[in-house]
Amino acid sequence: MSTKSKIGLIGAGWWATANHLPVLIDRDDIELASVCRLGADELQQVKDKFGFTHATEDYKELLDTPGLKGVVIASPHTLHYEHALAALKRGLHVLCEKPLTTKASEARELVEEAERQGVELMIPYGWHYGEFIQEAKRRMDEGAVGKIEFVMCHMASPVRSLLEGKQFLSTGGGAGENMFAPAADTWADPVIAGGGYALAQMSHSAGLAYWLTGLKAESVSALTSAPTSKVELYDAFSVRFDGGAIGSFSGAGTLPDNQQFQLDVRIFGSEGVMSIDVDRARLEVLRHDGNNFDMELKPDAGEYFGGGPTANFADIVSGKGSTNWAPGWAGMRAVEMIDAAYRSVETGRSASV
Repeated sequence: MSTKSKIGLIGAGWWATANHLPVLIDRDDIELASVCRLGADELQQVKDKFGFTHATEDYKELLDTPGLKGVVIASPHTLHYEHALAALKRGLHVLCEKPLTTKASEARELVEEAERQGVELMIPYGWHYGEFIQEAKRRMDEGAVGKIEFVMCHMASPVRSLLEGKQFLSTGGGAGENMFAPAADTWADPVIAGGGYALAQMSHSAGLAYWLTGLKAESVSALTSAPTSKVELYDAFSVRFDGGAIGSFSGAGTLPDNQQFQLDVRIFGSEGVMSIDVDRARLEVLRHDGNNFDMELKPDAGEYFGGGPTANFADIVSGKGSTNWAPGWAGMRAVEMIDAAYRSVETGRSASV
């Protein structure tokens, strides 16, 4: 009988229990070795429901688990760096919730530590697991639009109540039922959350755009607004990339609660343009030479696949797979841009990455 690979979980709140754990508990090659969260009652609930071998309120105790192979980090945004760095330094594979960190320097340090340790650092970007998104990546890697000159990336989500610190209605996309409601201050308190819509949601869309293009932000001029909240609900970034390309990234956290996400990416280059719509499920390449491409897609092809990254991570930890479809560097590029954007807002001037 083959031995199971041990995974630990740091931060067992709303999304971890609604998405990551339902995927992992169904795996016959994974042992849920240890879980860490604050609150003794809630910790016991998670331990009992998902059959963890061990439970603790101290993440350092979790990292001492003998034979641990990987750690899922789903703690509040501002704790990701501390938790992920400690796990990486132990030589463990890490699946860290987005945003990877709230500061660019911290994100770079995590990516460098993973490389130094020879382990995978993943971010749960569920859209990366759609067939047409992977096809878009393959075509971009083959130079579908030539030299990239301009990028447009827009995202909108039904999270106004969450960012205002009120009741939150889940928009789905997870693998299981909600066990806990999101803690209001985790998203709505500027100190605990580190920021608003850009960190909470645009870390998804920006991560996708940077993964597809391989670009790196050089400088950012940004505007944000928070009409009814302490953290920003709206973001408008103008970005200059290394190599001379420019782009615009926008975000709105105020879709009606009964709506799904909007996510559009347009990549313009010397040879053509690629258009990716998640909400309308489209992948189209229009080229100057007429060698166009339009992928036939079902209407629901762009739905968020929350279980994709978790399964990918389990494959890597258990040795069944090696491709990391949501690599840490893509999340790092997103954080580099968002960090500069927030500094730009503070000063009213363009900020360098």
